Amino acid sequence: MGAKRILVGEIGRPHGVRGLVKLRSFTADPAAIATYGPLTDEGGTRRIALAVLAEGLARIEGIADRDAAARLTGTRLYVERDRLPPPEEEEFYLADLIGLRAATAAGEALGSIRAVEEHGAGAFLVLDGPPERLVPFTRACVPVVDLTAQHVVVVLPEEILVPPQPGEEAAA
Repeated sequence: MGAKRILVGEIGRPHGVRGLVKLRSFTADPAAIATYGPLTDEGGTRRIALAVLAEGLARIEGIADRDAAARLTGTRLYVERDRLPPPEEEEFYLADLIGLRAATAAGEALGSIRAVEEHGAGAFLVLDGPPERLVPFTRACVPVVDLTAQHVVVVLPEEILVPPQPGEEAAA
């Protein structure tokens, strides 16, 4: 398996007629995205060199018109993990969590982390199980992350059941 690649940004819609694009940078300093290069597309086959201009705008090398810029809309930008600065203490690159073994504090195996999903309200770890579980990536649910030992300790949250409201039929 090759080196781990990390999603660091996404090319948005064109801006103007000279090939500029909107840029969503997922790096701590949005302008730093251009310094971690080389950036590649999701498949790792296309190298993308860019210059960050005003906030949220970028110029991509070799792109000089709106039509060429439009063809790149939605392109996700990746960089090799080793090109990024080390995280601060108690911080993690979410990609570094994938593959870690998950267990309860008592040592009961829960599987491994198959993915980390982010839907706006915070990250969730996807444990491959069985059964597959979604666990909020919070200190309360994941009190221990040990990258050296390649494991996490998980405190499973209680299942939440929402009773039907008066007038609603219970799902059968």
